Amino acid sequence: MAAYARWKGREVSSRDVILGRVRRALADVSDDTPYEQAVDRSYLREHGARSVAETVDLLAENLADYRAIVHRCTADGLPAVIAGLLADRGSTSVLVPPGLDGEWLAATGVPRVPDRADSTAHELDRVDSVVTACTVAIAETGTLVLDGGPEQGRRRVTLVPDHHICVVRVPDQVVSSVPQALLRLDPTRPLTWISGPSATSDIELDRVEGVHGPRILEVVLVSGRPGAVTA
Repeated sequence: MAAYARWKGREVSSRDVILGRVRRALADVSDDTPYEQAVDRSYLREHGARSVAETVDLLAENLADYRAIVHRCTADGLPAVIAGLLADRGSTSVLVPPGLDGEWLAATGVPRVPDRADSTAHELDRVDSVVTACTVAIAETGTLVLDGGPEQGRRRVTLVPDHHICVVRVPDQVVSSVPQALLRLDPTRPLTWISGPSATSDIELDRVEGVHGPRILEVVLVSGRPGAVTA
């Protein structure tokens, strides 16, 4: 049922309001105006001026707001962090994309499950955890974007196992806004946009997690390069 509002003494539907705004926006556009020139589509590429550190902090804040669990470490400390996260969850198996850096899992003895094209949903459901990288992370929305690259694996490997550990290289993979992220993405790739663990809610707003993806999303923000010497 359409929502109704009062406008100039009469009731109008939401549809009428939206179409009215479209007509006003196009009032001075002639029929022969090219589509791409009909409406000014310039808009802000980001909201406010932030330093790199502030952008990363905003990402961490918004990830946590979506109930992702956020960790920070250096590149040298990453293997220990991942090993600890797997141990904390009692994981007995971890799915590994084909291009994932083997050093990331060097400190854990959890059996590794390869990402195979013929893996079934039932097989993936028996895997306790999956570790992936990402393509880009968006600070303003707390969103991770995966494109199915070698470090990320097929889309389904991050949608079936109950525990997803995603590694984000900071600041290289962090941008402020969605427009900035789009410039880094290939629209022909299988893009997965992740904002927190999988969740839904009913009409009474009772939140249920793990409906169509992992119940637990842990994000590791990794700074520096392995073996880097700091002053």
